[in-house]
Amino acid sequence: MPHDPVKIEETRSWFRKAGDDLRAASVDIEAKPPLLEDALFHCQQAVEKAMKGFLSWHDQPFRKTHSLTELGIICSKLDPSLENILRSSAGLSEYATVYRYPGEAVPPSQDEAASARELAEEVLSQLLARLPAEITS
Repeated sequence: MPHDPVKIEETRSWFRKAGDDLRAASVDIEAKPPLLEDALFHCQQAVEKAMKGFLSWHDQPFRKTHSLTELGIICSKLDPSLENILRSSAGLSEYATVYRYPGEAVPPSQDEAASARELAEEVLSQLLARLPAEITS
């Protein structure tokens, strides 16, 4: 039985935005000089949007939040095999706000940004692997 085309497009839209954020993180990391704070923000955003896409596919409501912990708990209830990777990504939540405004935050390292990007890529991959092929085609 084919899936609802509106639902497919909504889910694809979330994952397209997540992919755009991953791409932006990569561009920021490779910039000369690198824009590491911005890269970390985009890594958090990529994971957040991918989780929201996964939840949308499953008709699971979620509130407006940047908390990857909160979103990860909801996703893990739908698919317990996601628990470890989503728990690992919860630490990215702080990047939604920590570098967005002037303050006393410790500047991130190149390694921190690269690790965050790798983690975000893995989360997207794991979430997409649990959705129908129609989403990725």
